[in-house]
Amino acid sequence: MECPLLSVVIAVRPDQKLIHAVDSARRLDYPPDRMEMLVARGRQPSAQRNAAIRRARGDWIYFLDDDSMPCPGNARRLLPHADDHRIVAVGGPSLCPPDASALELAFGAVMAHPLAFGPSAARYRATGVVRDSTEKELILCNLFMRRDVLLASGGFDEALYPNEENALMDDLLKQGRRLIYDPGLWVFRRPRPTFAAFTRMVFTYGRGRAEQIRLHPSMGSMINCAPSLFCLYLASLPWLPRWAWIGLALYMLGLISALGLERARPADPAAPVPPRVAWWKTAGLIVITHLGYGLGFWRGLFTRLRRVEHPEGVPVTVEEL
Repeated sequence: MECPLLSVVIAVRPDQKLIHAVDSARRLDYPPDRMEMLVARGRQPSAQRNAAIRRARGDWIYFLDDDSMPCPGNARRLLPHADDHRIVAVGGPSLCPPDASALELAFGAVMAHPLAFGPSAARYRATGVVRDSTEKELILCNLFMRRDVLLASGGFDEALYPNEENALMDDLLKQGRRLIYDPGLWVFRRPRPTFAAFTRMVFTYGRGRAEQIRLHPSMGSMINCAPSLFCLYLASLPWLPRWAWIGLALYMLGLISALGLERARPADPAAPVPPRVAWWKTAGLIVITHLGYGLGFWRGLFTRLRRVEHPEGVPVTVEEL
């Protein structure tokens, strides 16, 4: 079977010189004559990726972030799915590298914990088997998508960032298409390096999900309202009767119990597993994640939504390497 033509697309800043994903992508186990690499420069990743989609020649596009370091075998893991035209996306997790700093490991442990990110924890941990999936488990820093389907769908919604890929994949599922999650198709990618950057990230994720719901409403996104309701509950506690504090006690008890069960979970052999992180660090960061995401969600309910292709006067350019 001939390998499909593959276009690797990496969105970067206009003046960015060092792009870790380029060197890693060049080590993919794939015929060089069946692969091209496109770097899209700009300040709006959704617009950058759309420009690269239009420029690409590949049957499949492999989206990587600028700091993604894919496993060399990733492209080969696409092949069993390439000829099934019902399958429009194939992806896997973004894992914290074992040599990350102690703080990055703590952030990685939280992102991979189901209590913090729910079903989306599969984006940050290799779990289960190859399976049909949803936008909840797939992440754009490590995702193959069919180019013809992307073009027919109009690409990513440029009024959304982040969550542009979530909205698109959700729409494709409604059309009866299939999305595949493969725990063995992984990239290494460092979490945010500082506490401030991590809290901004979860706030942005919450805002992006609220904006996605406004533009592309679906029942599958309703679970993402939970952190915002938790924030509302906490803000209302001073005015609620005393028995309402039972909810906070149950939340803390559930958090401690879930962390204990998680530490007892055997390691998954599908991919490298970073060192374990102290339970109290994980617990504190999970609470911060819920609060940050919830506040971001409330913010996203009231943001101004608009399509921005060339913000700050910076055009999108696409380079072939």
